[in-house]
Amino acid sequence: MLHLRFSQRALRFSFSARTSRGALAEHVAWYLHLTDDARPGVEGLGEAAPLAGLSPDYGPGFATAITDLCHRFNAGALAAFTAADAPAFVGSGLPALTFALETAALDLARGGQHQLYSNAFSRGEAALPINGLVWMGDAAFMREQIQQKLAAGYSCLKLKIGGLDFATELGLLAEIRAVAPPERLTLRVDANGAFAPAEALGKLTQLAAFAIHSIEQPIAAGQPAELAELCRTSPIPIALDEELIGVTDPAQQAALLDAVRPAYIVLKPTLLGGHAATRHWIALAEARSIGWWITSALESNVGLNAVAQLTGEYDVRDFAQGLGTGQLYHNNLAAPLHISNGMLRYAPTEAWEAPE
Repeated sequence: MLHLRFSQRALRFSFSARTSRGALAEHVAWYLHLTDDARPGVEGLGEAAPLAGLSPDYGPGFATAITDLCHRFNAGALAAFTAADAPAFVGSGLPALTFALETAALDLARGGQHQLYSNAFSRGEAALPINGLVWMGDAAFMREQIQQKLAAGYSCLKLKIGGLDFATELGLLAEIRAVAPPERLTLRVDANGAFAPAEALGKLTQLAAFAIHSIEQPIAAGQPAELAELCRTSPIPIALDEELIGVTDPAQQAALLDAVRPAYIVLKPTLLGGHAATRHWIALAEARSIGWWITSALESNVGLNAVAQLTGEYDVRDFAQGLGTGQLYHNNLAAPLHISNGMLRYAPTEAWEAPE
């Protein structure tokens, strides 16, 4: 018989991470532990870490939701359960919890070794290119991060913008381009919906002077007509991010991409509903020649590993993914995930720290 329990950890940031939704001091990760009486000593582990202001399942009711999930699961006296069963079992409106249960089921099925898939990344044979993330903050803090990322050998940087005076942000981009031209460094920016529709095109035109690869969510989600027009006229390719959250009906997903026609979509399994949901978005995008990349959403190393191993199922060798968040915490679970020269590697023979 299968058993499901949960634990949690309050992850403490190594700095006060400022976003468009305020400063973050800590982030709570909830872990699902899946075991099988027939396989003593083997445990599948998954992480649910819903984000304040973004995740549909974030809020005071999440503790009840995860408790109820474990109760329902154990009351069912299940002899078998697969990752494919997770979305229906969890139900709608709980994408982070679906991601966690899928991950735990995948892990248990493959022996509880945190190797969810058999691909070159999970076997330790290939690395994934990642972008260096530069957090919002004052100009000095952002400048310091930029210098550190360049020194660390990243070939792609992603800057959170919209939190400072726009002229200051343009100045930071000018500083980057003064030392790192486009042929050396790819620049992405993420506005998190900070621009008003009426001003967005003018700001995008100014940003285009710095050979920006793409901008994520220049205007707030929920304005599809304005976003479609911006995608049509923008001198910078636009990527949808927050726009995808909560759009779970396949017909509505297809209609959104057909109406807006973005250059890219940014996929965060924790926010979109897990592994299968992310794969579905990728299929929709590729059928429409829309680019995509996968991004972690401030999970601990358990969730980051799951997102990275899912990414390893695809050929992304020449396209940086957003998987560099594992170094953000003082008390992250120790894991065999290593970053060097802008590449994320997994060492399957190294030990993991187990949550309680």
